Amino acid sequence: MSARSIFGMIMNVSRIIQELESLGMRIEVGDDFSLYRYYRNSCSGRGGLYPIFDTASSFIDETNGFWICGFNDDDELVHTQAVRLLDLTKMSLGKHLDIHRHKYITPDTTPDPDLTFYQGPEALKMVTGKVGYCGDFWLPSRGLGGPRSQGATGLLSRLLFEVLQRTWQPDFVFALVPKQLAAKGAHLRYGYSHCEPGRWIGPDRQVTDEDYLIWMNANDIKNILARDVRSLCRTDQVSSVHMSVTSINSTG
Repeated sequence: MSARSIFGMIMNVSRIIQELESLGMRIEVGDDFSLYRYYRNSCSGRGGLYPIFDTASSFIDETNGFWICGFNDDDELVHTQAVRLLDLTKMSLGKHLDIHRHKYITPDTTPDPDLTFYQGPEALKMVTGKVGYCGDFWLPSRGLGGPRSQGATGLLSRLLFEVLQRTWQPDFVFALVPKQLAAKGAHLRYGYSHCEPGRWIGPDRQVTDEDYLIWMNANDIKNILARDVRSLCRTDQVSSVHMSVTSINSTG
């Protein structure tokens, strides 16, 4: 990576951190997944940590993963996301998910995880090489989580992409999102370029769960990172203008 690119990344990350701090969120980035597990376990009202990010189930450290957490002014956890680098130089993403499906299946969604497989997306055949899996993205529905509607989701995803690209320069990145979130355009809020429907098929050929595959290739990632970081203030102004125009139209 050139000096100019590194400087651009530093400026982008600094701008993102400042925007998030304006919402009262302090950001911590780390690669100690034992600490991440501690943070996650301290967060009530959430499901358990998926095995792919859990040191009790998977080997993950600074060589193949990192996480981002956000804390409010009371040092309460208000945001999580994590990424793991997968070496798929000799297999497709589809084959990887067949072999390691237990690490991705949502607990208690199928009667037999051993006989449940992910199917559907065409990208399963083409995603190979150095691949980043992004998951465990969370903001609470209340309190500081309110900024989800103000652009914080996009900023937090952009922060991960900035660090991910500088650390590994992957060939692809992907995530799995529930159908209901995909239907609302989750991939656009997270910054992904592609979204394909997918299903987990159980032992009796029944659909046990529906996760959409959202993904980007290396060129998509570069295009995303070439865009200016979107200011929350600018987002608010655009929303206000839109609301004003709507009000004028409705009263006219």
